[in-house]
Amino acid sequence: MRAEIILLADEGYNHREIASRLNISRDMARLWRERWLTLSEKDLPVEERLQDAERPGTPATFSLEQMLQLFALACDKPETYGRPISHWTPRELADELVKQGIVERISPRHGTIIRGSDAQTTSVRLLVEPPTLRSTTKSPSSAIPT
Repeated sequence: MRAEIILLADEGYNHREIASRLNISRDMARLWRERWLTLSEKDLPVEERLQDAERPGTPATFSLEQMLQLFALACDKPETYGRPISHWTPRELADELVKQGIVERISPRHGTIIRGSDAQTTSVRLLVEPPTLRSTTKSPSSAIPT
C-alpha cells in the first residue's frame, strides 16, 4: 500500500486522488508521501523507507530463532511431547517451551501469538511467508513531485 501511494504520487496524483484510488484516508496518503520525501533526503534504501518507523517501548521479547521454534512446536501434535491433549493451549505451549529450554520463561498470554486452535495454519503461513527483513543494499533515491 505504501509503495502504491508513492508510485501514484510520482505519477502526479494529489493526496485526495491517491486516497480515492486506493480507498484510504487523505491523511494516510499525505503521511506516507511526506515521509517518503523526508527519508529520500537521507539516501536510505527503498525497503527501509517503506518500513514502519521505530517506536518507543520495550525491545522484542523473543528472537527470530525462538519464534521459529515456537511455531515449529505448535505445528507438532502435543501427544509427541507426552501431553494428553489433542490441541495446544497457550498454557501447555508455554510450559513446553520452558521445558525444552527454548525460552527461560514465558507468559501463557504469549501463546495467543499462535491464535489458539488455529496454531498449525498460522504457524505454517508464517514459516512459508516470513516477515521481510530490512535490505542492506542501497538503491538510488528518486524525487517525487509535491
